[in-house]
Formats: sequence, C-alpha cells, structure tokens
Amino acid sequence: MKKKILPIILTIIIWCIMFYIYLPPINIKSYEFWSFVAVAFVVALCLNMWNIVKIFLTVNRKSDVIDENIHKFRGVKVVFFLIALLIVGYVGAMIMSSPVVRSASYSSLIDVKNSNFNEDIKEIDYSQIPILDKDSASILAERKMGSMVDMVSQYEVSDYYSQINYKEKPVRVTPLEYADEIKWFTNRKTGIPAYIRIDMTTQDVELVKLIEGIKYSPSDHFSRDLKRHIRFRYPTAMFSGMNFEIDDNGIPYWICPVSDKTIGLFGGTDIKGAVIVNAITGEDIYYDIKDVPQWIDKVFDADLLIEQYDYYGQLRNGFINSIFGQRDCLKTTEGYNYIALDDDVWVYTGVTSVSGDLSNVGFVLMNQRTKETRYYEISGAEEFSAMSSAEGQVQHLGYKATFPLLLNVAGEPTYFLALKDSAGLVKMYAMVNVEKYQTVAIGETVEACERTYKSYLKSNGIVTDTPKDVNTVSGVIEFIKEAVIDGNTCYFVKLVDNTGIYSIYVKDNIDIITKNVGDNIQFEYTATEKEGVYKITNIK
Repeated sequence: MKKKILPIILTIIIWCIMFYIYLPPINIKSYEFWSFVAVAFVVALCLNMWNIVKIFLTVNRKSDVIDENIHKFRGVKVVFFLIALLIVGYVGAMIMSSPVVRSASYSSLIDVKNSNFNEDIKEIDYSQIPILDKDSASILAERKMGSMVDMVSQYEVSDYYSQINYKEKPVRVTPLEYADEIKWFTNRKTGIPAYIRIDMTTQDVELVKLIEGIKYSPSDHFSRDLKRHIRFRYPTAMFSGMNFEIDDNGIPYWICPVSDKTIGLFGGTDIKGAVIVNAITGEDIYYDIKDVPQWIDKVFDADLLIEQYDYYGQLRNGFINSIFGQRDCLKTTEGYNYIALDDDVWVYTGVTSVSGDLSNVGFVLMNQRTKETRYYEISGAEEFSAMSSAEGQVQHLGYKATFPLLLNVAGEPTYFLALKDSAGLVKMYAMVNVEKYQTVAIGETVEACERTYKSYLKSNGIVTDTPKDVNTVSGVIEFIKEAVIDGNTCYFVKLVDNTGIYSIYVKDNIDIITKNVGDNIQFEYTATEKEGVYKITNIK
C-alpha cells in the first residue's frame, strides 16, 4: 500500500514546487496554464509509471482478481480518452479564437477616431521635448551608477526604463537591482536603497535615495519576488508584464496590467485592469481599467496597442480581403516613440499601406493609460526615410538618428530626431518636414535647429506667416542678470518701459553675453507658463 501511495505524494509535492517556481495563472484562458498542466501530467505519468504498468500486467492473473483489474484497466482508458478530448478541445478553441474565423471581432478590439493634427498637437515648449531614447538613457544611468562607489559593488541598474510624465516633464525611471544572490542575501533586510530618474529633456540623471528601501521587485526572492507576491494574491489573474513608475511624491510603484482574452478562449488579448503594488511596503490594490489613477502613465504596452491597431487596419474588411484583395488594408510602420499629451503618455507610430512602400498615409496616437486612439490623415515620408535624410546631413560625422517624434512646428507636422555618436550620446538634433522630407534642418541645440527649420519653411514657401505665439519686441536694456540653472548659464533681461522679464540660455544664443545695460536690443519671444516671464527665441 505504501509503495502505491508514495509516488502519488511525491507527485503532489513536485507539482507544488513547480507551481512555486513557474507561477502560472490558474485560468483556462492562459497558454501558461495549459503548458503547466501538460508538463504536470507528464511528471505524474513518469512518477507513477510502475503503478500503471502493474495494472496492465495483472490483467492476465488469476480469475479471482481479473474483474477488479479489468475495472482498473478501463479506468485508465477513460483517463486517456479524457486527455485526448481535452487536446481536441484545445485545438478547436484555438481555431475558433483565431482571426481566420473571428476577423470582425479582432478589428473591433480598438476604437479609432479621426482627429485634427493642429487641434490636438499644439506647439510645445522645447524644454518639454524628450531628446533621449531608451538606449541613451541606459548609457547615462550606467555612468551615474558607476560614479556611486558606495552602491556600485552591491547593485546594478535594472532594465525597467519606463517613460512617464513626472511633474509635467518627460522622464525615464528605473530601479536598481541586486548584483547577484550573495548581494541580495547581505542587503535583503534594508532592500534596494534607490532608483534612477533621468530627465529626457535636459539629460540630467539623478540617483534618488529612499528613506526606506524597495522590498518588492523582480530581482528579489521568495515571498518578496514581485511576480510571486502578486500571483499568490491574485491566483487567476493573467498579468501582462510589470512597469516601474513613481507617483507625484516620488514613491516607487509597480504597475502590473491584468489581461483578458476577449475573443473565444484564447484570442483578442486586451487589458481589463491593473494591480498597483507599493514597491516599498508590498501593499497592493486592483483597479478596473476605467478607474486607473491619472498619475499612472503605462497600462497598455506599446506592442499590444500596435498589434490591436494592425488588426483594425488589416481585418476590418474581412480575413480573405487581408490576404488577397487587400482593399483599404493598412499597417503600422516598424518602430514607435512616445509623446506627452494631456498629462498622459501616448504611443506614436506611422501608418502605411500593406504593400510596404516608403510613404505614410497617416499617423496614429494611442494612450497607454486609457487606450484612446486618434488617427491623423497626413501623407508623407515614413520614419526611416526621414531618419536617412537626417543622417545624410551629417554623414561626415557618422551620427545615427533615433526613431523620430512627431511635433507641430509652425503648424507643420514635423519629425524631430536626435543624432547620436558611436558612443550613443546625443550630439545634434534634426527636424524633417513630414510631407516634404527633403526639408531638413540640423542644429547643435533644439532651439538652433528650430530656427533653421522655420527659416527653411519660409524660404521654401511651406509657411508664410510667423506663428501667432511668436512676438517681436525691441528696446533699451534696463537691467541684465546672469544665473546658472541646472548647470547652464541663463540671462534675464528687462527693457525700459516694459514690465516683462525675458530669458535665454547662453548655449542657445551666445550673442547675449555681448549685451549690457543701456544697449538697444531686438528679439523674438514666446510666452512661458509663468505669467510675466517670456522666453527669447531669436536675437535680431
């Protein structure tokens, strides 16, 4: 009897260990769950093989035990029949959940609204433009970490570089992680002491030290491993990644989107909510997607949003049409970027025909918190053509262009790109007109690039009027003051009989250092968010 029960007990123990390690959701809509069940069955079969073999061997014994053994034999056949039935059902569910038979449902996963570019995307203050991509941000973070001699031997920079809006500025944040298991063992009581915040506009990197360390993260172990922590709290939830963010007070959180299959059993992946975990205390709360707090920027992953838009663009006229006729079939271009808009982070990518030509028929913005999707029908060069045009202007320097941002410059849809050297550091900037991508401006600063670009727009007859928010003023300097802000020298100017204060950074126009009290000056300026203070954009 013990010999029969021991393999069963061992099977249950191994199943528990497997679940503790792999942590699949207990949900029949999850591929992970079915994979786990399949592996668990194989394990059970191997561990109980001898008992199964004995059932078959004893069928031909004495007649007084034949009836009992035949009953057991039939039981085994029933088990294998049920397994075969499950396999057939699994394959059938996959077919019934596929775009081949449910194309209309797939094309309806995302609601796309046509929108007006100039109304939605206003000209922004260039101090708000994120000039770094993830690769450049990671280089700066690694350099910052290398300078922290008290931490560099114990911790490393994590790969969770989330782009968020923090106090109305685009930043990337990433936590530290334990360098290895030994470092975890010696530091687990205090936790991870800091995270890194990178200003995407100024390239400033700050190591933010915490009063109490991060105790819950993917680099922790046992009950403080983030995935294990939320799995035991939400055993049926299908989590779709983990995003590191900070709230308005700088407190670190993990945002864990919860997905659902909305088409059949396995199709139509969508996000139905999110579990928000305090990275320090482990406290968590679940929000339905409509109730996710405003400060959270990323619930929908960019790849999922792009996948859903591709379903919409290719399947709205049926699956057969997407393969053969391809009437009105569209797809997103390869690559995407992020735009800060309405205190949210939006995924931006171009839209082109499925024929794969080198032009876009429009652009799409997708909100990473709400999934709101806006389409802009603007034809022009696709992003990689713009990148090639920008790189052609600096081919003697060998700089490489980042994937562009879409900006509104003087009312024109414009690609904005950073140009990086071989070390991955940003050296110059480029602006490329979307509709006429031969119009390319290069500058060592964003402001210089903008001035050159607007000059090209006027000289080529693309725009004729100065934008309404740019004004010109002249007068005698009443006072001029110098200040250092974030390591950059800035001059503040006041004119006689003028109540406004005008500011300009030396790096944007070095001519300002030649000006003194009593000098006549004429310049263009734009309004800032602070009343009575204006930004000088060009000195005449």
